[in-house]
Amino acid sequence: MIKNNGAAGRPRATGELLKIRRASLAAIILALGAAGAVRAETAAVGVPDKSFPESVTSTSDGTLYVGSFNHGGVTKISGGKAEQLVKPGAADSRSTLGVLADEKSGTLYVCSNDISAMGVAGPSDTKGAWLKTFDLKSGAPKGSFALSDPKSFCNDIVVGADGTAYVSDSFAPFVYSLKAGGTALATFATDPQLAPAKDGVGLDGIAIGADGNLYVTTFIPAKLFKIEMKDGKAGAVTELKPSRRLDHADALRAHGGSFLLIEGNGKLDKVTVKGSEATIDTIKDGLAEPVSVTQVGDVGWVAEGKLSYVIGDNKGKDPGPFKLTPVALPK
Repeated sequence: MIKNNGAAGRPRATGELLKIRRASLAAIILALGAAGAVRAETAAVGVPDKSFPESVTSTSDGTLYVGSFNHGGVTKISGGKAEQLVKPGAADSRSTLGVLADEKSGTLYVCSNDISAMGVAGPSDTKGAWLKTFDLKSGAPKGSFALSDPKSFCNDIVVGADGTAYVSDSFAPFVYSLKAGGTALATFATDPQLAPAKDGVGLDGIAIGADGNLYVTTFIPAKLFKIEMKDGKAGAVTELKPSRRLDHADALRAHGGSFLLIEGNGKLDKVTVKGSEATIDTIKDGLAEPVSVTQVGDVGWVAEGKLSYVIGDNKGKDPGPFKLTPVALPK
């Protein structure tokens, strides 16, 4: 914020006047920069028609990757142009939920689920919940890993510094792990606190904090948890106390020393954790049923899923166009 001090007296010397002019010029430059940031924030990116995105990820060059809840597959968006990187049904995949691009290994991680019980057939007849991996550049299949519980629902993924992938299971109280080069998922953490409530939805977003611990959300009821990690093993599970009530806590992404959190009621938040306390600061409200976020530089790209138009109260109505909405992020 630029404050205008109306009590300043008239300059008495040329040097003082020069200082004021320089300050004014700096203020103008700052104002123009701020205006440019606002304009950039309005440049949303279109997503293929009727694709109902559920998750979005990105690479350091700004390329975006978005899955499709109903169609399956993964769309790659670069320079404003969209192309199908992973075709619907590729490698026996079905409805696509969580997606994560890992540049270090050149791998695109994808959560694939049979959601036909929700009335969404998907592009194949593959049963169960799976973690699928694809080549990040070509989209070629690399691996396929089943989640173990019959009720399992693969929701989201995060990758640690050592290349281990961690996967959240929404319908069973498990966080799975897949070591680099591994051939099967292992149960990394389980706890009664992580079990889905009756008529609820359990684990959803997942991220690794700057402290090296694992953090997860549950969707209904909306909660935040810390899972201590030491020497590659899970420790205590602690429910965090948010500074305000959360509503449908969804995607969670590391953001410096804090986190970005999506709330299904239209919010993108910044979450700062200290001990067992979580301070929730809303960055942007009024988003259209947001489901996920990914960070590129100082911008958070939010996927607006509008899933109520495919499995909710608005089913059968026209959801309108789909987009990824850029939001300027706080430092």
